[in-house]
Amino acid sequence: MAKVEFDMESFYAALDSQRQSQRLTWKQVASKSGVSASTLTRMAQGRRPDVDSLAGLLNWSGLQAEDFVKGGQEPQTQSDPLTQITAYLRADRNLTPEGAAALEAIVKAGYESLRQDRAN
Repeated sequence: MAKVEFDMESFYAALDSQRQSQRLTWKQVASKSGVSASTLTRMAQGRRPDVDSLAGLLNWSGLQAEDFVKGGQEPQTQSDPLTQITAYLRADRNLTPEGAAALEAIVKAGYESLRQDRAN
C-alpha cells in the first residue's frame, strides 16, 4: 500500500484563500475557528496541526479533508451502513455521548441479527 499523506501546503493555501476572501486577519481566523494563533503560525512554517485544530479549521472553512489526502489506494465509494449510522449518531447534538453509544449498540445488535450472510 502506498504511503498516505495530508497535503499541508495545499490545505494552508486554501485556508489563506478563504481568509482573504472574507477579508480576515489570521488572528480573526484563530478566533472564529477556535484554533490558537500559534497553531496557525506553526502551520505557516509547514508544521501540521493537531486533529482538533484541523477539525476546527475544516469546520470554519468548509473545506473537505479528503481533498487534501494524497497517495494510498482509491477511497471506497461509500462506507458501510453501520459506519455511516455510527457517524450520524455521534454527530447528533440532541444526544449525549452515552445516548449515542447506547443507540449505536442497539442498532449494531439488530443489524448483526438481521443481516443476511452473503457468503452462503
